[in-house]
Amino acid sequence: MADATTPDQATTPDQTIGYEQARDELIAVVGRLEQGGTSLDESLALWERGEQLAAICQQWLDGARARLAKATDQDVDSDAM
Repeated sequence: MADATTPDQATTPDQTIGYEQARDELIAVVGRLEQGGTSLDESLALWERGEQLAAICQQWLDGARARLAKATDQDVDSDAM
């Protein structure tokens, strides 16, 4: 797993990673937080990375939903002709 304490990662979403990669990293981050045993600073960095990863996943899901809606609308429009 990438170092969750990198300042750039804590402030700027990494939109170059795919949904599956973001989801898998988010699962790992949650696991580390649930295990405990980390310092407050490390826990905060993990939390911030988790929030960032959740946002990336949501963007991917929103994009997929929009593509499906567009495809469905096109199907409905072509059926009307």
